[in-house]
Amino acid sequence: MRSTYGEATVRLYFLDRESEGGAAETLFYGALDEAMRLAAQQPEEVQQGLFLATDNDVVAYLDLIES
Repeated sequence: MRSTYGEATVRLYFLDRESEGGAAETLFYGALDEAMRLAAQQPEEVQQGLFLATDNDVVAYLDLIES
């Protein structure tokens, strides 16, 4: 993710691969640091489907915390 400063505006969303067509549900839109806190509070099975999007990139939440 290119924009990684704490105040970067991001969209935190859950991609439900089980539903037909892979529906995306926005959980939060705002600062990256707040999105990361919210994502960390989610159950592990939800975290597996979380993604963060900036205006120029998308990254899986679990990939971001592993780096």
